[in-house]
Amino acid sequence: MTETVLFDRAAVLDPVAGVLVRGQRVLVRGEAIAAVGADLAAPEGARVIDLAGKTLMPGLIDCHAHVNAHSANLAGLADESPAYVALKAAKEMREMLHRGFTTVRDPGGADFGLYEAVAEGVVEGPRLYFGGKALSQTGGHGDGRPRGRSVREEHQCCPDLSTVCDGVDEVRRAAREQLRTGAFHVKIMLSGGVASPTDRVDSTQFSIEEIRAIVEEAEAANRYVAGHAYTARAINRGLAAGVRSIEHGNLLDETSLELFLEHDAFLVPTLVTYQRMAVEGAAHGLPSGSLAKNTVVLEAGLRALESAHKAGVNLCYGSDLLGGMRRHQLEELTIRGAVLPAADVIRSATVTAARLLGEEGRLGRIVPGALADLLVVDGDPLADLNVLTDPERNLNLIMQGGKVKADRLHS
Repeated sequence: MTETVLFDRAAVLDPVAGVLVRGQRVLVRGEAIAAVGADLAAPEGARVIDLAGKTLMPGLIDCHAHVNAHSANLAGLADESPAYVALKAAKEMREMLHRGFTTVRDPGGADFGLYEAVAEGVVEGPRLYFGGKALSQTGGHGDGRPRGRSVREEHQCCPDLSTVCDGVDEVRRAAREQLRTGAFHVKIMLSGGVASPTDRVDSTQFSIEEIRAIVEEAEAANRYVAGHAYTARAINRGLAAGVRSIEHGNLLDETSLELFLEHDAFLVPTLVTYQRMAVEGAAHGLPSGSLAKNTVVLEAGLRALESAHKAGVNLCYGSDLLGGMRRHQLEELTIRGAVLPAADVIRSATVTAARLLGEEGRLGRIVPGALADLLVVDGDPLADLNVLTDPERNLNLIMQGGKVKADRLHS
């Protein structure tokens, strides 16, 4: 049950200004923030929580997390029981929430069933913005068949992360199928990838006509397209055709930065996944061919992040970790913090992420009318991002939609 809660003597983290505002009171009524100010009166019957010496901040948003991907061998997911994969996803989503991620966007794999399970409280997890199955051309990043297999099973129930489609008519139908299920966006493969068995990282995928057709379908449903892409050539084709967010983008160049700014598009780097795949990918099922491709994009990722930040590109937080590597979800903060100011890193996981999701003013901020997705932490994340990377020590309370999900203040 939700209740009326007054947080007292809080240092409120304002991610827009990049400052802590001390001595604040924050009133939560039902699922939303009702008021913020220094002199708020405590309503009768409200629970008052004293946060003297602690920081109150918005819940974190991960814009690229695959809750179904309990193994780095993505092709093998299609052969597993959907019930098994869903139960593993439920466990992972609970762990994500308890790391401080009150919202995640899943750009390939999660479906309306997991969304409804979280929304109805059947399982505990982040608010879920799902894209259904990602769209891939034959032999593209989402085609998990080895070279010797010609048949691909296409069942709605299979927990595969992608569907294969070719030609304008087929991609329109495939986009409409995902949108029919309530998908919040459509994910497409614009280039080769690390985890796919038969494509090259530097390939481009889908014709311009196919990309535009998918964008048209998404826009007709008041949704948008997220595009997996590494090279500048693949990124630029997608942005020019109306793709709203580029996932990864490790090999972008100056022409890409100009297009991001021209189209007010978003970049979702996922640097931690390459770092962890290099260290432990093989142990979690990543094939040897994928390990070789991982090296190509690992070294370029930080340079791309720095360039995009200096150019003023909209940056969102993403992790993209697979299997047991998902426990490192918070380490993306540390990687980015080595080259970017802490305030900008936090913006990528709050206000900028909320804008990509179409939830500006509703997620990612502590303002009246926003959903009460809140974290109470020891220390100042703006001074030290490591405050957030050790939740067992520093994360005192998690509130999601006005409901307390974890409370170490009173344990």
